[in-house]
Amino acid sequence: MNRKDLRGVGSKCRGLMTITALKLNLPRSIHTTSWQPTPRDTRPPSLWYDLAASCGYKLPPPELREIVDAPPLPALFISPQRDKILFLKRRSLPPLADLARPEAKLAGVRIDVNCNTRSRMSFYTGISIHQLMNDGTLGIEKTIHGLPDGAKINFVTWSNDGRHLAFVVRVDEDDGSSSKLRLWVADVVTGQTKPLFQSTDIYVNAVFDKYVLANCYRFIICLIDVKFPMNSDNEGNLLYQVADSMLLSFVWVGDSTLLVCTIPTCRGEPPKKPLVPPGPKIQSNEQKSTIQARTYQDLLKDEFDAHLFDYYATSQLMLASLDGKMEAFGKPAVYTSLDPSPDKKYVLVSSLHRPYSYTVPCGRFPKKVELWTATGKYVRQLCDLPLAENIPIAHGSVRQGMRSINWRADKPSILYWVETQDGGDAKVEVSPRDIVYMQPAEASEDEQLTILHQLDLRYGGISWCDESLALVSESWYKTRKTRTWVISPGSKDVSPRILFERSSEDVYSDPGSPMLRRTADGSYVIARIKKEEDDATYLILRGKGATPQGNIPFLDLLDINTGKKERIWESDKEKYYEKVVNLMSDQNEGDIFVHQLKILTSKESKTENAQYFIQSWPDKKTCQITNFPHPYPQLASLHKEMIRYERKDGVQLTATLYLPQGYDPSEDGPLPCLIWSYPGEFKSKDAAGQVRGSPNEFATIASTSPLLWLARRFAVLSGPTIPIIGEGNEEANDRYVEQLVASAEAAVKEVIQRGVAHPDKIAVGGHSYGAFMTANLLAHAPHLFSCGIARSGAYNRTLTPFGFQAEDRTLWEATNTYVEMSPFMAANKIKKPILIIHGEEDSNEGTLTMQSDRFYNALKGHGTLCRLVVLPYESHGYSSRESIMHVLWETDRWLQKHCVSNTSE
Repeated sequence: MNRKDLRGVGSKCRGLMTITALKLNLPRSIHTTSWQPTPRDTRPPSLWYDLAASCGYKLPPPELREIVDAPPLPALFISPQRDKILFLKRRSLPPLADLARPEAKLAGVRIDVNCNTRSRMSFYTGISIHQLMNDGTLGIEKTIHGLPDGAKINFVTWSNDGRHLAFVVRVDEDDGSSSKLRLWVADVVTGQTKPLFQSTDIYVNAVFDKYVLANCYRFIICLIDVKFPMNSDNEGNLLYQVADSMLLSFVWVGDSTLLVCTIPTCRGEPPKKPLVPPGPKIQSNEQKSTIQARTYQDLLKDEFDAHLFDYYATSQLMLASLDGKMEAFGKPAVYTSLDPSPDKKYVLVSSLHRPYSYTVPCGRFPKKVELWTATGKYVRQLCDLPLAENIPIAHGSVRQGMRSINWRADKPSILYWVETQDGGDAKVEVSPRDIVYMQPAEASEDEQLTILHQLDLRYGGISWCDESLALVSESWYKTRKTRTWVISPGSKDVSPRILFERSSEDVYSDPGSPMLRRTADGSYVIARIKKEEDDATYLILRGKGATPQGNIPFLDLLDINTGKKERIWESDKEKYYEKVVNLMSDQNEGDIFVHQLKILTSKESKTENAQYFIQSWPDKKTCQITNFPHPYPQLASLHKEMIRYERKDGVQLTATLYLPQGYDPSEDGPLPCLIWSYPGEFKSKDAAGQVRGSPNEFATIASTSPLLWLARRFAVLSGPTIPIIGEGNEEANDRYVEQLVASAEAAVKEVIQRGVAHPDKIAVGGHSYGAFMTANLLAHAPHLFSCGIARSGAYNRTLTPFGFQAEDRTLWEATNTYVEMSPFMAANKIKKPILIIHGEEDSNEGTLTMQSDRFYNALKGHGTLCRLVVLPYESHGYSSRESIMHVLWETDRWLQKHCVSNTSE
């Protein structure tokens, strides 16, 4: 059945549903996709759900719908000079028609064949600019204007001087498809926009852009492309980089010039697949190579796919200036990365080439990295890496040859990179394991490489400051060891020394990471801080501040020579959760004095959504710059509590308990309860028992969040820790089921003892590895739960034979573990009702839709009460409004019938 045929399925089902409803003399609300009976009808909701459950997209109860349909808050994007803030307007959930557009699945990339970009890409609907006044307040809104009606905006970037914006625009065509991308620029002062290219035949090729904006994010702060290899605050990284992280389709190479990946104007129509294949599909390993790979999806299948990949991925680089001048830059190729040097005189250009592979995605295809001048003159080739099908599956294994090729952020045009000394195999013992090299852009042929640093663990990144200071990180997954080194790049006589050495699992010992400042070139280096009363050099460490009472974010001044710390800022501990988003006092060159510090912070509480503030030293005066409304006022007074309890083996566990607004346990009694979680692997019991998160964080509710059921008067236990621990040489997964059940027993015992959960009305659910957890718990701990909800999971580990999650042993090395962990193998033990949901186009590694199909058939073959819902066009996560609303309807129906009513017995 093709896509056109599928589009009629929903309407046919709805038509059938209407006829059935009329014959039964049911209220019209049933066949108009709303579950609710008429006011005078007294039949229970579970009966209405049964009558409506045959086919067609459904809508959940209005109390769920209203939360999900709440308009999203804008994203914020701060100017390079820290004097302006963009508000990027976003739409709510996309329609299913957006996902149903034709796409090509090639080499691990899903391509919108009409737009020549990644498929399923979200977008902004408008841009406005606010001046950031000297007193910290926002000026009058200025709207970017002159765009076509219905413009869909992506990849917004500032020019280095902050005077212009560049972004791509597409519009809907008459046939419902989207147009190809055109590059536009905006004058920040006037707000006027125009296409960069005067010719209407030049389009942007954005196949390799990875746009990370997701529908679940209601508020995002972002800056220009910043790399934080040392940053331990992963959440902060997302906030910074969401607007143009991994932006590859165009880059600024000056204040008025851009280098753009364009669709070759002469490429013609896409190749057509021959009706008769030219021959059989052949893969061969006659060289007896050992090639192990995870269960990748969307790989090339044959030579025709390879031709299609070349067609859509090939770009012609173009240099274009704001005055309309343009010229070709090099020849057409499959360009994947453009990286200008800090001084904008050179560009690192990465591209892929044949031979391609049917075994691994395009990230492992042969890769060439070349150095060009910013004016389009070829300088030299840095490397040409061969096809990398044989990277071992062990954690810490890497590609051989030059990797992580970057520019030094503190120098105009000096390159550095890493090369492995263990052949890329983490199982090989060797010292050093990685070597960091350095070289000027235009090095002479006889110039020797400079060895910057040698590492015995795996290289993790470098934060640059100047010739006297850089911080290098390394880590090793198996032991969870992580180190940070202090090096002097310009002084061979100064020996490297360890600044921090700790376990990456030990969040209580995390010292934080250095805050970076923007340079005049637009790169980011470690901010050097001075005090007026001494000559010492300080860094600012920004950390999450994990404690047994929850996260208390902080800023510390670190004397880089003595190691002494001084806390200069800390979040409120009692009611609010605050965190530092960005340094705002780095407009001028030179050291920053403590009394001149200015930072952007966010502040939220259990019931108040995040607002943003400018805080200035020395008096730490704050000025609020946003006043966003509460996204779901109907849950403004919900109860949130971080709770601690103990597993029977002594491991400390934590969870966040949410209770509905106005709930009184003494009057209302125990509630139906939904437990939603995701297991994690640890090397130590102490680390597994540490508290992560804050009790004062705002309860953000994503479109398919379990917290939605607070509006349906459920107690929700969110994220109860399910640690799977393997201490010493023990493999964690060898005791997976035992530890999984023990963790679940402790969680259930805790909510029952607190009197908030009815022991016969507790449901369990999860997404992806959480779905795998759910199925295992119903198989091995059926006494704990009334039903389960499993979304986008993998249930048979023999179908992922070369590893999954943190498991890097193969099926043949750990056969018993693979089999015992697989709920598919225990399908005959599952007797409690289970709802299985999966996207029909799941692209996630290992979670093929086939996993849910086969698991459902196994359950059905043993008479289990089960239901399988496959969502057309959806991937691993669900994005269209129709699908999300239906998922909520299915989930609510399941909970009403098998948890609230608990009629499954």
